[in-house]
Amino acid sequence: MITKQKGCHDIYGVEAKRWKYVDKLIDSLMEKYNYSYMRTPLFEASELFHRGIGEASDIVTKETYDFTDRGDRAITLRPEGTAGIVRSYIENKMYGDPIQPVKVYYNGTMYRYERPQSGRDRELTQFGVEVLGCEDAVIDAEVISLAVNFYRLLGLTNVKVQINSLGDEESRKNYRNVLIEYFRPHIDELCEDCKMRFEKNPLRILDCKVDADKPLLKNAPKTIAHLNEVSKKRFEEVLEYLDLLKIDYEVNPNIVRGLDYYQHTVFEFTADIPGMGSQSALGAGGRYNGLVHQLGGPETAGIGFGIGIGRTLLALEKAEIKLPVEEEIDAFILYINDEEKKYATYLAQELRLNGFSVDMEYQNRNLKGQFRQAERLNAKFLLILNSEDLDNNELKIKDARSKEEEIISMDALIYYLDEKLAMDEYISSEEDLEESDCHCHGTCHHDHEHECHSGHNCSCHHHEEN
Repeated sequence: MITKQKGCHDIYGVEAKRWKYVDKLIDSLMEKYNYSYMRTPLFEASELFHRGIGEASDIVTKETYDFTDRGDRAITLRPEGTAGIVRSYIENKMYGDPIQPVKVYYNGTMYRYERPQSGRDRELTQFGVEVLGCEDAVIDAEVISLAVNFYRLLGLTNVKVQINSLGDEESRKNYRNVLIEYFRPHIDELCEDCKMRFEKNPLRILDCKVDADKPLLKNAPKTIAHLNEVSKKRFEEVLEYLDLLKIDYEVNPNIVRGLDYYQHTVFEFTADIPGMGSQSALGAGGRYNGLVHQLGGPETAGIGFGIGIGRTLLALEKAEIKLPVEEEIDAFILYINDEEKKYATYLAQELRLNGFSVDMEYQNRNLKGQFRQAERLNAKFLLILNSEDLDNNELKIKDARSKEEEIISMDALIYYLDEKLAMDEYISSEEDLEESDCHCHGTCHHDHEHECHSGHNCSCHHHEEN
C-alpha cells in the first residue's frame, strides 16, 4: 500500500470543513482591511530564497526542498511566502501602481524539510500578509492588529504580541559588532550551528533553540539598548499605535526572528494554551525595508507576517474551541420508483441553484435506509416524493427536528424552505444573544444589511426564488 509522505496530512470530512471555515474567515477579514489576494508559484528559482531569506537562516541551510529540473535549473519548493511576493512585486512593477502602498495576502502551501512533530509539518499551509511601499509606523500596528483580530474572530482571545525592534541598518550593524565582541570569548560554549552563525549572522545565535536556556544567551546584550535615536522613536510610535488599538503586547528583547531580511519591528504571536508546549508561537513577522532592493527592485519599505493554519487549528483544538462549521444540510430527497428518482434529480438541481444545500438517494435503498441516510447527513428537512403527490404538483415535507409533516404545493417549496430556515436562524440567534455581543455568525436568509440586537451591522445572503 502506498502511503502519504512524512509530515503531510490528508484533510477531509469535518476537519476539511474547519479548514474551509478558516479560509472563508481570512477572505472576509482581508476584504474588510482592503488587502488583495495574491497567488505565487509553489516553486521558484533557488536563488530567490538563498538571496532573500539569507544563507545563514535554518530554512535555507537545513529545511528547503531543492532539486534540479530537466532544464538543469536550480529549483526550490517555497518554504515561506514573503520572498515570492517580493519577487512578483518587482517583476510586475507594482511599485509603479497608482494605488500605494501595495497591500496583499496569501494563503497557500509551503514546504520545509524538518523533523515532523505536532504543529510542525513538511507540507504546511500558511496565511500571511505583506505591505510594500509604506514606512509609517501606523502600518506596523495595522499589520499586527490584523493578525490579532484574526485570532480573536476564531475565539483565541488570549493571544499576546511579543514585540521587539532590531533598529535600522545603522543600529543593526552596531548591534552586530557588540554581539561579536560579546560571543567571541565564549565561542566554544556554543552549539555547532551557532559557531557557523557567529561568522555569518551573529543575531541568529539569539534565536538558537539548543542554547536558549544557557546564561550566555540570556545575558547577551539586548537590541533595544543599542538602537539609535531614530529607531527608538519609531519603535515608540509603533507601541503608541498598538495602545490606541488596544492590542495586548509585551516588549521582548529576545525576539530577533530567524530570517536575515528583518529590521526595525519584529514580532511573534503567542498563546498560553495547555498542551501546545513548544508550539505556543502561532505566527510571526516583521519589517524588511531592504529586501526589495536586495532582490533587484527599488528601495521599498515592507512589512508582513506568516501564520500557520495547521498550528492555529491545533491551538483551537487544545483550547477546546469549536468552530461553527456547518455539519448539516438543508434538505434530503427520498423516493421509491424510477419516475420519482428522475423528479428527485431535477428537484435537487433546482434547489441547489436557488442556494439550498441538498442531497438525495443514490444507492437504491428502501425508504427505511433513506431515512437513516438523511439522519446521518443531519438533514433539516426531508422531501418525500410519491407519484400521487407529484401528479398533483405536491410533495410531503417533514421537519427532521419537530417531526411535523405537511403536504405543500411544489410551487411554494422554495418560499416554504426559505421562511422555515430563516426562522430557524432567528431562533438560534436569539439563543446565542445571551452568550455573545453579536450573534449573526450563521447564514441569514435575507438580502440586505440589517442591524442585529447588539447593534452590529451584519451582511446576510438570500436564497433567491424562482
